[in-house]
Amino acid sequence: MPNPKRRHSKARKNKRRSHLALDPPQPHRCPRSGVLTLSHRVSEDATHYGFEKGGSKGRVVFEKDDEVEA
Repeated sequence: MPNPKRRHSKARKNKRRSHLALDPPQPHRCPRSGVLTLSHRVSEDATHYGFEKGGSKGRVVFEKDDEVEA
């Protein structure tokens, strides 16, 4: 397997890695409840998923209990 003939400098290494940084996750507003949530996640107060803005479609993910657990 071939090896590099000369050492790569720190600047060259860091220039190459400058595009590898991750972006922080961007929260979005739930169209039904208006709560900020991450994409493709169901918020704790919502019971449906897949709503379009102002639409009535969507699936029931879980049933919300009226009781508050202490």
